[in-house]
Amino acid sequence: MLCEIVAVGTELLLGQIVDTNSAWIGEQLALSGIDCHRHTAVGDNRERMMAAFRGALDRADAVIVTGGLGPTQDDITREVVAELMGVAMERDQELVDRIEARFAGRGREMPTNNLRQADVPVGATTMPELPGTAPGLICPIGDKVLYTVPGVPWEMKEMLEGSVLPDLRRRSGTVSVIGSRTLRTWGQSESGLAEMLADEIERLDVEGGATLAFLASGMEGLKVRITAKAATSAEVEETLDVEEARVRAVIGPIVFGMDGANMESVVLDELVSQGLTLATAESLTGGLIGSRLTDVPGSSRAFRGSVVAYSGDVKRELLGVPEGPVVGEEAVSAMAAGVCRLLGAEVSVAVTGVAGPDPQDGQEPGTVWMATCVDGEVEAVRVLFPFDRTRTRQFTVISVLNLLRLRLQARRGS
Repeated sequence: MLCEIVAVGTELLLGQIVDTNSAWIGEQLALSGIDCHRHTAVGDNRERMMAAFRGALDRADAVIVTGGLGPTQDDITREVVAELMGVAMERDQELVDRIEARFAGRGREMPTNNLRQADVPVGATTMPELPGTAPGLICPIGDKVLYTVPGVPWEMKEMLEGSVLPDLRRRSGTVSVIGSRTLRTWGQSESGLAEMLADEIERLDVEGGATLAFLASGMEGLKVRITAKAATSAEVEETLDVEEARVRAVIGPIVFGMDGANMESVVLDELVSQGLTLATAESLTGGLIGSRLTDVPGSSRAFRGSVVAYSGDVKRELLGVPEGPVVGEEAVSAMAAGVCRLLGAEVSVAVTGVAGPDPQDGQEPGTVWMATCVDGEVEAVRVLFPFDRTRTRQFTVISVLNLLRLRLQARRGS
């Protein structure tokens, strides 16, 4: 089965909103074994929307349309689909009641405009999921099908997972099982990873089995996705187990987590497993490390707190940094040791540097000193990031946490 995606919204064309929906839907289609050869974006214009929908249906067996289901006058996806189907619109009283109940649950009266969201093309089926006020529709058009879902990402995802993907799998007759795992890495470029895994990719091209894909995630590192397809879930898991072991044998040291794990959650889990507590001393990051750590539920099991020592006198008075430059090995080492002592933690990370745009203490912008303190032993490294101020600070956070991860793993003996 071939499927296309059409994203509706003039704001997408103007660059006011980034279309993350189509990317996510494309990934889910691939994992369901359904081919998708084209994503299209079209503005809120009846003629252009009609041309986009018709063109997609000419090429594909199924079309997923996102957006244009709101209550305002420019939300015209329902009307265009009805015209495409050659049918009238009718008001669905059950939808009216559900939308009114949603407003009542918030203690608000429903505006009259929202009644438009209960207008459904004759012959279309409403999806049972209604996370917002915009219903999703399943619209038969000849021997093909068009799905409409809201542009709000979390509403769209609920409908895709609950109605659209199961219906597509049923229509396509897909009986095989597809599964994937994602290894998250830090410290290597996409081209570097491809070179490291070149032999394995070539082997898979010849022998078949799993497939590998590289997904760049900016400051979150690079992802290596392993996908397998088989007749049963057990066969898929076996294939994934074998391929994961092969990939880890090549790139193991730079793999820090799997699937939804991020660097901070991995570090916190490691600290908890070893019964250690963590403190942070931050200068150029201004509290970003502590913020990311406390974004993880349960971080209080290991995270003691943070000292944001931005000025030189605070570094000296609170953390014991000696007189002299505050960007350097001696300064960052004193920060790491000092925050352990101050907050009563067994482990710490510390960062100081020049985020830019101007030099400081004779150091050029992008210069960052990072230190980790584990069991009283401090290790410091210098990094020169070729980024702007914002990205230098962001990359500093995950880089110093990765240094701590490696030291904790060494401490555990793995």
